[in-house]
Amino acid sequence: MKEFWSSRIQGLTPYTPGEQPRERKYIKLNTNENPYPPSPKAVAAIQEAAGSGLRLYPDPEAGELVEALAQVYGVEREQVFVGNGSDEVLAFAFQAFFDPGAAIVFPDITYSFYPVYGAMFGIQCRTVPLLSDFSVPLEPFFEENGGVVLANPNAPTGMELSQDALRSILEHNPSVAVIVDEAYVDFGGTSALPLIREYPNLLVVQTTSKSRALAGLRVGFAFGNANLIAALNCVKNSINSYTLDRLAIAGAAAAVLDEPYFQAQCRKVIRTRDHTARRLGDLGFHVLPSKSNFLFVSHPDRPAGELFQELRENGILVRYFPQPRIGNYLRISIGTDDEMDTLAATMEKLIRKP
Repeated sequence: MKEFWSSRIQGLTPYTPGEQPRERKYIKLNTNENPYPPSPKAVAAIQEAAGSGLRLYPDPEAGELVEALAQVYGVEREQVFVGNGSDEVLAFAFQAFFDPGAAIVFPDITYSFYPVYGAMFGIQCRTVPLLSDFSVPLEPFFEENGGVVLANPNAPTGMELSQDALRSILEHNPSVAVIVDEAYVDFGGTSALPLIREYPNLLVVQTTSKSRALAGLRVGFAFGNANLIAALNCVKNSINSYTLDRLAIAGAAAAVLDEPYFQAQCRKVIRTRDHTARRLGDLGFHVLPSKSNFLFVSHPDRPAGELFQELRENGILVRYFPQPRIGNYLRISIGTDDEMDTLAATMEKLIRKP
């Protein structure tokens, strides 16, 4: 029954977020959250902001956070946009840069929010099939289109497109916006941020949810030419001028400025990821090369759907996408060393059972 629903959403299939269980305690490796706590300086800043000032609206420009991002990333304030998680930043970008009459392009296996945004905003979408090794082919992105969206590193594969490849795509698309979604770039990837100086159509989107362990705070940000940032602010201020509250602004700014803590935590995740990849490889898993805080794996002898359910029965949550081409893969977020040791031991038990 969809009485009173608008025609635009009656046929919409919304994005499905990863499970957040409440009925029991699991080793939670299904939503790419950081296994470590956020910077103590971020927590202290949030606590300090949680005072009488909450009776007042926050700064609609989030100036403290914008200034921190500009300082740390070496850009101008006019080249920075912030929003309520990178999902909101992406949603604003779809509205700011893409028109209904021209089809945008993105890979067929990628972040599943992109087609949802297309359907929600009436934007035509054309998907480009990844190659058999899940790498991104370049030539289809050189064809005429209304815009390009690339997750880099890609999700759920974790694989990275080279900077030379990104340059080629940008060179072939000078008249449309190219969005590079870098939610996972801090775990060994190479950011396209330096390219915004050369390409006025490039928007680079990042988040504090993964590498800065602030998924619960909901803060995302983008870098681009001042003209692109102005377009994003136009959309934002036509919907909700106060997308970030006082706690989020204070906590995210402190986290961004605490560069030593951020770098140390990323290194820990990378070490654990690479060690876990080797262990799973020794068990016969095919493990895609990851530049993210997760692994995408399959086993030749055990269907992914069965492993997904058996892991759950053993108290471990991972992500399973029962869809064409990736239906025999599991996406495994990187947890602590102890959690990943438990995962590997459980996988060994499941693989070797008669």
